[in-house]
Amino acid sequence: MLETTCNISGVPLFYRTAGEGPAVVLLHGFGETGIIWNDQVSALSGYRLIVPDLPGSGQSAMIGDMSMEGLATAVHGLLQELGIERCVLIGHSMGGYIALAFLEKYGELLAGIGLFHSSAFADSEEKKGTRQKGIQFIEKHGAAAFLETATPNLYSPATKEERPELVSAHIESVKEASAAALIAYYRSMMQRPDRTALLQQNKIPVLFVLGKYDTAVPMADGLAQAHLPAVSHVHLLEHSGHMGMKEETERSNGLLQAFLTTIHH
Repeated sequence: MLETTCNISGVPLFYRTAGEGPAVVLLHGFGETGIIWNDQVSALSGYRLIVPDLPGSGQSAMIGDMSMEGLATAVHGLLQELGIERCVLIGHSMGGYIALAFLEKYGELLAGIGLFHSSAFADSEEKKGTRQKGIQFIEKHGAAAFLETATPNLYSPATKEERPELVSAHIESVKEASAAALIAYYRSMMQRPDRTALLQQNKIPVLFVLGKYDTAVPMADGLAQAHLPAVSHVHLLEHSGHMGMKEETERSNGLLQAFLTTIHH
């Protein structure tokens, strides 16, 4: 895996690349970095994989516009830098919200889109309230303390009990997280529009990956929008919370490979 930094609008953006073939971009979620996808990168052969640290996460600096649309524009800048004219965009959680904003702005560049524990719905009032509490906690106690408290809730009860090392490795990987960036992400997620109409208008294949024990993006939300695209691939991970790529790695790798195969063969 090659690790490189490029400048997007004068701000350093860190990304990893691996393999050759059709381009596939993997976008991480809130409170993560691109390394969350490491098990997928090593398993998905036959593709050119691009895995950025989103602006404000990991080794990438914050940008002026930290909205979902602004982050999608940064991803577009990276693709231009790499000379990529068409790709499949797979987004985990917040990465899926960014992928949808990208679809709205640059739909002609996409051969397919994956919503991995993600949703086209806007935040409910209840969800906005939860995020607002999160912002207050971060302001008071800092990013590391917040992620230490919040991250375990992303995993299923069984994962937490049987494989606590997955959760601790995740927390360890983001202990340097920026409070300013986390707050900016939360505010942007609260402001993002409902994009379900976009799923209906576009003819590209859409992958939905749902976790049975996902409390962040409930399974019911995914099922309620899975009928909207012309072509949907819907998978339920029976043993996962919000982190299927870690909780059910082999199954996740298999369904990603199958989805990409339908697009490129």
